[in-house]
Amino acid sequence: MSEVVQPAAPAVEDVNKDLGLGDRVAQQSRARLLNRDGTFNVRRDGLSVLRSLSLYHHLLTISWPRFFASVAAFYLISNLLFATGFMLCGPEALSGIRGETLEARFLETFFFSVHTLATIGYGTMSPVSLAANILVTVEALVGLMGLALVTGILFARFSRPSARVAFSRQAVIAPFQGMTAFMFRIANERTAQLIEVQATVSLGWKQGGRRRFHELALERPRVIFFPLHWVVVHPIDDSSPLKGISEESFRAADPEIVVLLTAVEEDFGQTVHARSSYKAEEIVWGAKFSDIYIKDGGTIGIDLRRLDDIEPV
Repeated sequence: MSEVVQPAAPAVEDVNKDLGLGDRVAQQSRARLLNRDGTFNVRRDGLSVLRSLSLYHHLLTISWPRFFASVAAFYLISNLLFATGFMLCGPEALSGIRGETLEARFLETFFFSVHTLATIGYGTMSPVSLAANILVTVEALVGLMGLALVTGILFARFSRPSARVAFSRQAVIAPFQGMTAFMFRIANERTAQLIEVQATVSLGWKQGGRRRFHELALERPRVIFFPLHWVVVHPIDDSSPLKGISEESFRAADPEIVVLLTAVEEDFGQTVHARSSYKAEEIVWGAKFSDIYIKDGGTIGIDLRRLDDIEPV
């Protein structure tokens, strides 16, 4: 009886090593998959504007200047629209208008809209016609709902825990305990403490016509406390995919080293994330990080302005 040969099991090496990026996507992409600020170079098509729009998430995650600019734009556009509506109600729709030109009357109705939207009501102008009273009713409702929404989003932005981790602009390949190692440096930018900080580092590069992934073993993948800075180290030992590779071969393989950090934010007790990546041109060979420790009256500290400083070995 002939023995039935079972197909070989798929290699486990590339499974779950790409941090969810996928071999096909990484193979087709020519740009970096993960930007230095942690955003992904991914575009999703095929969804309608309404299905793909997440206004709450957008207002929650944009920068503070853009958030205040969005609120100001909404406030200005709303008042312009309602002022136009009052003008369309007719010249007798509002009492107390003194302007004789169209521009002057529009300016007065604009500020009347501001007073109505904010429920101020100085009493110098008031609605007279039915259409104007209906428009005032609608605007008062919009003002109340707008104030509640903006207040809620402001509270959510202030109370949302997030990790502000500074990554060194460059990584290095430097001597480490009798061998070489890949290293990058991180520091917490906030006074709020991060605990149980864990790092996952994945290397993606071209091998044999395909893009393969390797999870890099770290000298210390986890720290309990993170009050100062942390140099994340991947020793290039016999088990490392970087063992014996030259700088020229490394650059030719178009590598991207993706970093994912998870931690617990101490004030809220919630898990936060930070991520970044390093391309070949951002990795310096034969260099090490400069010392950033400072002492002041016996207290140990770090100078974050020197987080990116490196020096030749």
